[in-house]
Amino acid sequence: MSKFIRWFNEVSIDDIPLVGGKSASLGEMTREMASSGISVPNGFCITADAYSLLLDEGGIRQKLVKLLGSVNKNDIDDLNKKALEARSLIKGAGIPDALAKDILAAYQQLSKEYGETPDVAVRSSATAEDLPDASFAGQQESFLNIRGEAELLNACLNCFASLFTERAISYRLDKGFDHMSVKLAIAVQKMVRSDRGAAGVIFTLDTESGFRDVVLITSAYGLGENVVAGRVDPDEFIVFKPTLEQGFKPILRRKVGTKRLQMIYSGHGSRTTKNIDVAPERQERFSISDEDVLKLSEWAVQIEKYYSERLGRSTAMDIEWAKDGDDGKLYIVQARPETVYSSSNRRTIESYRLENKGKAILSGRSIGEKIGAGCVRVIHSMHELVDFKDGDVLVADMTDPDWEPIMKRAAAIVTNRGGRTCHAAIVSREIGVPCVVGTQRATDVLKQGQAITVSCAEGDTGIVYDGKLSFQKQILDLENIPSTATQVMVNVGNPDQAFNLAKLPVAGVGLAREEFIIANEVKVHPLALTRFDKLTDEHAREQIVELTKHYPSKTDYFVQKLAEGISTIAAAFYPRPVIVRLSDFKTNEYANLLGGRQFENSEDNPMIGFRGASRYYSPDYKDGFALECKALKQVREQMGLTNVKLMVPFCRTVTEGKKVIRELSKNGLEQGANGLEIYVMCELPSNVLAIDEFAEIFDGFSIGSNDLTQLVLGVDRDNEGLAELFDERNPAVTRAIEIAIAGAQKRGRKIGICGQAPSDYPEFTRFLVKQKIDSISLNEDTVIKTILLIAREEAQDSRIPVSTK
Repeated sequence: MSKFIRWFNEVSIDDIPLVGGKSASLGEMTREMASSGISVPNGFCITADAYSLLLDEGGIRQKLVKLLGSVNKNDIDDLNKKALEARSLIKGAGIPDALAKDILAAYQQLSKEYGETPDVAVRSSATAEDLPDASFAGQQESFLNIRGEAELLNACLNCFASLFTERAISYRLDKGFDHMSVKLAIAVQKMVRSDRGAAGVIFTLDTESGFRDVVLITSAYGLGENVVAGRVDPDEFIVFKPTLEQGFKPILRRKVGTKRLQMIYSGHGSRTTKNIDVAPERQERFSISDEDVLKLSEWAVQIEKYYSERLGRSTAMDIEWAKDGDDGKLYIVQARPETVYSSSNRRTIESYRLENKGKAILSGRSIGEKIGAGCVRVIHSMHELVDFKDGDVLVADMTDPDWEPIMKRAAAIVTNRGGRTCHAAIVSREIGVPCVVGTQRATDVLKQGQAITVSCAEGDTGIVYDGKLSFQKQILDLENIPSTATQVMVNVGNPDQAFNLAKLPVAGVGLAREEFIIANEVKVHPLALTRFDKLTDEHAREQIVELTKHYPSKTDYFVQKLAEGISTIAAAFYPRPVIVRLSDFKTNEYANLLGGRQFENSEDNPMIGFRGASRYYSPDYKDGFALECKALKQVREQMGLTNVKLMVPFCRTVTEGKKVIRELSKNGLEQGANGLEIYVMCELPSNVLAIDEFAEIFDGFSIGSNDLTQLVLGVDRDNEGLAELFDERNPAVTRAIEIAIAGAQKRGRKIGICGQAPSDYPEFTRFLVKQKIDSISLNEDTVIKTILLIAREEAQDSRIPVSTK
């Protein structure tokens, strides 16, 4: 056996010093995971000994030591010059004859499995890569669609030379690696014909929050290099691991990317691949099916579990996959431990908040959760990097791996193209710089020297504001948060923030609002979908046709969008309870939805009009409510998220409550079935005064202090002229709350509060604790301080001994 060649099935992750991280991982999967049904294209490794042979026979080792000993990574010109000279030394040395003979013999052996002169990928595999705190991802080159002996040897030589790219040299200096201690091995792997199919990247966590219970998949047509490099905005899918393993189909989120380019084969020689335009109708469709998404997720979970056991520590994975357009099969072509969250301390929460919002001028996908501000520096090519100053905002069509030395000096990064797994995203996460990708037009809109603020602290959408805005940074230490007898929960409206909010030490979600999801994700009035044939607004019709064109039906659009939003919140806190309040728009708010004006009457006071429970069973709306029920049923039954409880808002009478419960049952949401609990908002004087009767039909209560205050005091909370009269601390309101808490607990029903008052007034929280309310649900920014307040109050009441979690 040649000392320079090892087949994948002959190596494991114990062999990183010999074959590098990439090859070792491919070997591990080939040896250990094929029996699990995970397909890995075969290939062979060219060992690090081959690299040493090249240096020694070429007589260039000491030349490299001398050359790199004086490199200044902060001097872009010096770095470029010495990197180019180092690569020239490698290429000038050439592949030694003995090594070339062994490589070609292995290639001929691969031909017996895949046919004469198979097309292969030639991937660099550094001996220091894929370590827990240093990924080395993208530092060296890979070469795709290599065919024939001459092409193979040339690609191998270029791989060896790529150990001395500008980015690789800079990265080693940053990580404290000696240049000569890192060697380069090579993986030669049979290509998957994803140029005729699709490819992408998988992370076994949420890349922005570090949330470990999901799989994130990105996908685009053609070879996966476009996704990794950020040349395309890929499709994205998020899948929930715990219920996936139980046999459910929990695709929490689907996002169509533009996918304007498709990388395909382009013959051989100096140019082996090329990009072609993707037809608009294909851009608008997902590049893989739900079945593919679920299969890839199952494989990713298996790979993560295997590596965690193998390495003796829990590790998330960064995986590359491809779908062959000829055989229709899925393949894993690379897997390595994820590095950003693997080494971070997750016992603290770092949060950023703008003090004042300015004029938003651009948006895209947020990477990370930080905010940065600085002056725009638009970069089109390597030659412009010398003008970059510390604290500038790097703006580009897409980032190039060779730009990494200046990326870490940026206040923020903004790109036209790319998704959450592209080069710009991966590097910005690792170096802790806020980044917004996929803006489409950053290089056109943002001007050289313009002062801007880049915010990734507002959920999934990253926003670029004009001017330098003030912002706050807060670090919350979760190590010594006391436990309390009063359950503390959190209010959630935006699903994009759910994975971050799930880090809070709360008992679950006391109020998950549907309104945000419907207004921002669905955008369409339910009846404009169920009664589309009667919709007379032509402009609305055109917009609805456009929004729903890739769904089986217009109503399926509503159901899937709402289900995805609710399931994301439910998954974030699983198995903690998530109380989802059924839609509670007022007529004026419903009318503002697309196509809504035709189906809504004008009301003088929508606050006490056709809202909440009265809608759900009404012939004027119940077909719209049926869509809501279908979405909730999908979340609980198809995705397995049975931690979802339902809550009925603005339920005026017990008779009305019974009608709603029957309507829910008709739509497949039967109280008690599969543990389904149905709560009711306690926000009307009738709810308080008839608390015993409501307790007979509902499983629990949540006090809505805003509406209860409004109706106890007779104050329209939307009327600015009466604002000074609106006060939840008014004795009449607190007396109503006392009655409600006592009545619910007397009947053995849980009662909490999800209104605004506990978030605003410490004295109101102390009052609730004295009443021994079961739970308090808060706005996220007041959770920690309110827990501390509750703990102190309970200690004074001798209710529980104070302890820490």
